[in-house]
Amino acid sequence: MKFRLVPALLILVVMAVTIRLGFWQRDRAHQKEALEAQIERYEAAPPQTVSAAPLALAGIQFHRVRATGTFMPDLAVYLDNRPYNDQPGFYVVMPLKLQDGGYVLVNRGWLPRNIAERDRIAPYDTPAGPVTVEGIARADASRAFELGAGGSAPHQKIRQNLGVASYATETGLPLQPFVIQQTGFLPAAKDGLVRDWPAPTTGVERNYGYMLQWWGMAAAALGFGLYAARRAATKARTQVQENPPKQAQAQDSQAQGKQAPKDA
Repeated sequence: MKFRLVPALLILVVMAVTIRLGFWQRDRAHQKEALEAQIERYEAAPPQTVSAAPLALAGIQFHRVRATGTFMPDLAVYLDNRPYNDQPGFYVVMPLKLQDGGYVLVNRGWLPRNIAERDRIAPYDTPAGPVTVEGIARADASRAFELGAGGSAPHQKIRQNLGVASYATETGLPLQPFVIQQTGFLPAAKDGLVRDWPAPTTGVERNYGYMLQWWGMAAAALGFGLYAARRAATKARTQVQENPPKQAQAQDSQAQGKQAPKDA
């Protein structure tokens, strides 16, 4: 079976790239599995105290945290398109002024949306005095798909998404670079908000799926290359059988010429 150089090189390049991408997806899956194990350890660890001292997002994300301060309801933002049990609603996000003067955003929980009047916010309670909030440090208050940035424009009560850095610039508050996903607070009281948070997922299954897809493409490229080479070889043999080489034809002609006198 003969291989043509250029097609063979192209197939080898495709195989090398797809195999490498498959290994890259596998490595990403392993990293996410390590992160999931880390998150489980954080859940069992005691909460870290949040104060005015700046904390790096990389060092605090997914950790249990505790912060004491006073909510600032005048600066509340309602994140739209956050369904819960197939019911549309908002996430209620507002700053917490810490006792030592710092600030941190708190995702307080879910609130159902008025179907008839989107801008009408259902009543909920906000403690007037100091409270101690407990929760999980997250990079943001969740992200929802949006077209452009119109749904997250500054100075709107109802938005699609809220970035910590942009909100700090908008309000002038020296916010910590994370959001506390509230799980409870002291003194305990009912405030009308739902805090049944979905478990954090890293999408490791998606990476394994992509890994198999890339390796499947490499196998398909190999199979196609072998099929094309075999088909080309079969075609070449058929042409040789149907059209013998000129040298063989000449030899046959000479042989027939030598035999002619004897036949005469």
